[in-house]
Order: sequence, then structure tokens, then C-alpha cells
Amino acid sequence: MEVAEDHVHIFISFPPKYSIAKVVGTLKAVSAREIRKEFPRVKKQLWGGEFWEDGYFARTVGDKVTAEVIKKYIRFHKERVKHPEQLPLL
Repeated sequence: MEVAEDHVHIFISFPPKYSIAKVVGTLKAVSAREIRKEFPRVKKQLWGGEFWEDGYFARTVGDKVTAEVIKKYIRFHKERVKHPEQLPLL
């Protein structure tokens, strides 16, 4: 898992009897509930009370996109966040 300012990368495995939409919905619901429980003031800062956006992107492991390729992408993204190419505007 890698957490950025505006999104999260998660590499997970789950049985095929569960749809991607169901798994993502469950992850969003449980994480939002736990964050609100630990940080109740967050709710006041949210637009319309929603913690997560409706959308998501999912990629499955397959022929050319192996588990190692996806893990490498997540590690690369984490390093880019730590060492951005451009300085932030003040």
C-alpha cells in the first residue's frame, strides 16, 4: 500500500467470488468509518460528508502486467512523492 495526498495504491488479492466493485466499496466504507472514529473532526471538513470519491481504478494481474510490475509501479510512485521533480508553489 502507498498513500498519496489525493489517492491510495493498494495491491491486494481476493477470491474471484467477490467483484472488484464490492471489494473497493468495502475498503472505502471500512476505512472511512475507522478514520471518522479516530478523527471525528474530519467530518466537518468534508464536502457533503463523503470521505472517498465515487470512482476508482483497478488493474488485474495478467500476461504482461505481472504482480512484480504492479508492485514496482507502486514503489516508484512512492519515491516520486518523496522526491518530487518540481518545487511546490508558495
